[in-house]
Amino acid sequence: MEAGSGPFWAYILENRQGRFYVGSTDDLRSRLADHNDPDRARSKYTAKHAPWRLVWSEVHSTRASAMRREADIKRKKSAKWIREALLNW
Repeated sequence: MEAGSGPFWAYILENRQGRFYVGSTDDLRSRLADHNDPDRARSKYTAKHAPWRLVWSEVHSTRASAMRREADIKRKKSAKWIREALLNW
């Protein structure tokens, strides 16, 4: 683990319209609250498309590893892939 923090998470949120948001963080609970609070949302996308619910997460021992996994999922650019490969829908 990196000194003073961790674990780290790659995560996927889904909104009521079935849209996904992929991210990484060291505090899932706080980050989800940020995405659902329009005054604290760091992303205009999540503020505009809230509310969000956590549908998938994966723990990582380093921030770099969680960020690599986030990037890997984003490269797929496919809600279908997320549903089939990660959510088993």
